[in-house]
Amino acid sequence: MSLSRNENPHLLASAPVVVGVDGTPEASHAVVWAAHTASARERELRIVHGTNLEMTRALLGSYSVVNQDVVLPISQHGEELVAAARQVAEKIDPDLRISTEVSPEHPARLLIEHSATAHMVVIGGPEPRRGLNRLGSILLSVSSHSRGAVVTVRSPAADAPPPSSGPVVVGVDGSPVSEAAIEVAFREAALRGAPLVAVRAWSDLYLSQFSGIIDTSIEADQIAEAERSLLVERLAGYRENYPEVEVTRDIHLADPCDHLLTWSDTAQLLVVGSRGRGGFTGMLLGSTSNALVQQANCPVMVVHPE
Repeated sequence: MSLSRNENPHLLASAPVVVGVDGTPEASHAVVWAAHTASARERELRIVHGTNLEMTRALLGSYSVVNQDVVLPISQHGEELVAAARQVAEKIDPDLRISTEVSPEHPARLLIEHSATAHMVVIGGPEPRRGLNRLGSILLSVSSHSRGAVVTVRSPAADAPPPSSGPVVVGVDGSPVSEAAIEVAFREAALRGAPLVAVRAWSDLYLSQFSGIIDTSIEADQIAEAERSLLVERLAGYRENYPEVEVTRDIHLADPCDHLLTWSDTAQLLVVGSRGRGGFTGMLLGSTSNALVQQANCPVMVVHPE
């Protein structure tokens, strides 16, 4: 059961949009997206940077603790990064409430801690590439361990702003985590004045060619109809709560990840649960969510149920 607005810390008026910066172009994209979001929702934008001084001290020992020539430049560099990000945000909205923080903590730990009370956490994503080895450890950690919603932002081109048009697209797989993603996706679509596309894609049926059933097309039609009915049922309550949102159902026999990646070319936001129905016990980030935060061409919101 989802929390009410008064119980959900991410919906409180005091909950800020938190964005992590590290001086990369990807982080700059994240600041732009986060600033637009905070401005539109009249929320505070909190810009944070973790210097990871603990690692410096672990590597250099007691020398780094007493030698300000080592510690001070690291902190100053962090202050310069958040100051530059603040200037970017102020150009978007001069009246935007902005706070900054430079912390000695590891950047991933800092963002995860903020996620408990943030409206959402925003982080820059790497350029779309194939291969799990391309995913940075900070992005993986934050997407996996945060609470609430984490948005990975990237633009298809280095000088292109994040998309502000197109539908909000949500992946639906029938899992409890997916229910949380549906609720957040409806809310995002309503706030953005955007249509919502609910995608139910599956590839399980390919195994049926080995099941001894001769005409798999009949089975496919039957399963598709059952999936359509299930999707209508899943969306019914949310459609009543958000009557202003135009909803399209997309039911497709395809690999869910590939199908959602195709939608990322035209969507302004992809919303998925942190784990799907096929996730292994103990996994915090499912394979589809994992792939989307690496490869999608639009911002991806990973939702963790409370």
